[in-house]
Amino acid sequence: MSATIDSLNPTGDIVVGVDGSPESFSALRWALQQAQLSGQRVNAVYGWSYSWDMGPEPANKEEADALRKRIADELHVWVEAASKDMDLADEQIKLTSFRAAASTALLEIGANAQQIVIGRRSMSRVARWLLGSLSSSLAEEASVPVTIIRSAQDEDIDVQDQIANALSPNDQNVHFVTPHVEIPRTARPIVVGVDSSDTSRRALSFAAGLAKLNGAPLHVMFFWRIKDLGTVPGYETSVAPMDVAQKYAMRRLEEFIDGAKLPKSLDVTPNAFHISPGKGLVSASRYARHVVVGSRGLSGLDAHFLGSVSKQVINSAECNVTVVH
Repeated sequence: MSATIDSLNPTGDIVVGVDGSPESFSALRWALQQAQLSGQRVNAVYGWSYSWDMGPEPANKEEADALRKRIADELHVWVEAASKDMDLADEQIKLTSFRAAASTALLEIGANAQQIVIGRRSMSRVARWLLGSLSSSLAEEASVPVTIIRSAQDEDIDVQDQIANALSPNDQNVHFVTPHVEIPRTARPIVVGVDSSDTSRRALSFAAGLAKLNGAPLHVMFFWRIKDLGTVPGYETSVAPMDVAQKYAMRRLEEFIDGAKLPKSLDVTPNAFHISPGKGLVSASRYARHVVVGSRGLSGLDAHFLGSVSKQVINSAECNVTVVH
């Protein structure tokens, strides 16, 4: 089956969740940078619910109006700080405060967006609307692409140090060291994981648009296992050797890319690897600028819901991630 690059609503808003935290600031910066390149509008959404650290709950309309003004003022300050070195027209930035849980606000306002953008671990002292696994719940429930921006800070490294030390004998002080990559993150490729599903065709479409917009190379990756390939021609009654299976996987991937009719100007590299999709994409994220994945598993089985590959990538990827439906 052939595929063409669909629009994925390229003229829609980039809806980004903000709450004043460093993580949401990174998400807002990323969204504004994309809008500067594309000319799109960014809708900065501050979804809030009342909490004890906001002071006494308003007792009348005047107090409620004052609270809403305070929240609107904070939102304006955050957006102004995030966009101060960017060339954006006033009409490209919209500010929305919404009294609701974060996921409710973003799902409602972002229903027709080009994408929804959030920080990976956002938490606010003023309105703690990103507590819990917001990124996973949004990626599962949204009908539009959801982009999760990873900040430079990584709390997992501290925990991995603790695990390493707990398992090391003789009170040795062990440090977890991530592989060092010389190439700056912004000079690395966009990576998209694909199979033959319609969802992965949409993921490829989104990744191609992202790569074109940012002038980045695109690596299209197919992670396969023997059971996922089905019948390899010439080996209908036996298991194909690994080298034969690898060539067959590459041929399937190249046919998939050809059917997508990507722009000729795009720098596209196909890669097929014998590894599980989740492990493959997490490994790729260490050397990628951005990873794009479909909302279902990449094994080609429709039974793979979010919670397998997509959730593994959201939780463990070392770069920004977009989940496409």
